[in-house]
Amino acid sequence: MQMLDVKDLRKSYGDVDVLRGVNLSLTRGECYGLLGPNGAGKTTTLRVCLGLVEPDAGSISLLGLPVPESAREARLRLGVVSQTDNLDPDFTVVENLLVYGRYFGIAEQTLRERIPQLLEFAELSARADSRMLELSGGMKRRLTLARALINDPDLVFLDEPTTGLDPQARHVIWDRMKQLLAKGKTILLTTHFMDEAERLCSRLSIMDDGRIISTGSPRELITRHIEPEVVEIYGEGTEQWANVHASLADRIEKTGDTVFCYLRHSEPLIATLQNQPTLHYLHRRANLEDVFLKLTGRDLRD
Repeated sequence: MQMLDVKDLRKSYGDVDVLRGVNLSLTRGECYGLLGPNGAGKTTTLRVCLGLVEPDAGSISLLGLPVPESAREARLRLGVVSQTDNLDPDFTVVENLLVYGRYFGIAEQTLRERIPQLLEFAELSARADSRMLELSGGMKRRLTLARALINDPDLVFLDEPTTGLDPQARHVIWDRMKQLLAKGKTILLTTHFMDEAERLCSRLSIMDDGRIISTGSPRELITRHIEPEVVEIYGEGTEQWANVHASLADRIEKTGDTVFCYLRHSEPLIATLQNQPTLHYLHRRANLEDVFLKLTGRDLRD
């Protein structure tokens, strides 16, 4: 059984086509990433799959149940972490978990047994009686993740779970996600952090303008779309250098005062940068961010 199977999903608001034939599927135990710039349709896709927004066309099977017809039943087996924390500020850590668990009709005794394990999972055991004003941003995100697991879900939707967190807090969330995958849970992740997607996702789709434009493992997407080596060049005289030596690169992109050179063989190009005191360069392997920018563009999205 596919954990989530979406076919030809379409949604419009007035004259704006937000989703234009989206297809995706999740298999049990994988972390599937959904990437895209602001306005690409990621959050709308999640909301439609959860049955919170009705599609104009297409079919959705969520945990084997049709959506929106059986969305409520499907959501009982889901965990959801939204972009923003919606914890109750008047409750303690434990009370937030208790109240949320009651929405699923979970017996009080069962909740009391689960909560210590969830607090340990979130590294919040010492904060059980703390109120939200006493928690850092990282603590709140860990609590939100723990709360999403109160019903022992088969599938977890994580919508930009590490936005606004410092590096230490991000790594803790990543570790907890890996623990969930090790236990056989399935994760649908949206994120703007390409390193996050590259670390965690076994498969992912890049989305833009309401469409899925490429799908595969992170390594497959990099190999399919980008030359293996990248040299970033910046400093006084970069444009003049590029005008003379552009032919040494397979492909060049210019952004601000930086020239990005994509190559299969970098040695001849790097040789031209030696003894150039006003030029600085970074030589690296191609990564998922290069793929994302090539497919969706470098223009700012608001």
